[in-house]
Amino acid sequence: MLLEGTVQIKASQEKVFAMLTDPQEVGQCMPGVDSIEVITPGQKFRALGSVGLGSVKLKFNNEVEWLELEPPRRAKMKMRGTAPGSSIDTTSEMFLTAGADGTTEMKWTANVVVVGTIASLAARLMGSVSKKLTAEFFACVKKRIER
Repeated sequence: MLLEGTVQIKASQEKVFAMLTDPQEVGQCMPGVDSIEVITPGQKFRALGSVGLGSVKLKFNNEVEWLELEPPRRAKMKMRGTAPGSSIDTTSEMFLTAGADGTTEMKWTANVVVVGTIASLAARLMGSVSKKLTAEFFACVKKRIER
């Protein structure tokens, strides 16, 4: 499943980049995340959390690794999440561009591959739930950065 979008944030590229590449900061906006543990600063972290798709709710252990960091304009990461009988692999990238009046335009993509129990039981709900969680995430990010 490919997800993509554009978000306008009233802050500098540097501020947006710093927040979105800080596991502790960004973790506070990730729906369902219970804890964040930095494994290698600036490179790898672990996020524990859960996701619900209809009546199916699974706890995931996620490992996130930054593949490319080009402050303050681009970042690419991969995430591998595992739960009993299921896994999620995601590659995501963000591109930041300076806009008018000190704003930043962020274009992002996420290629998500889901396999196992969660894919077979909740396939029809994944698209709408992904969009809802993404909207919640970016609303929180904007609020935290723009305050």
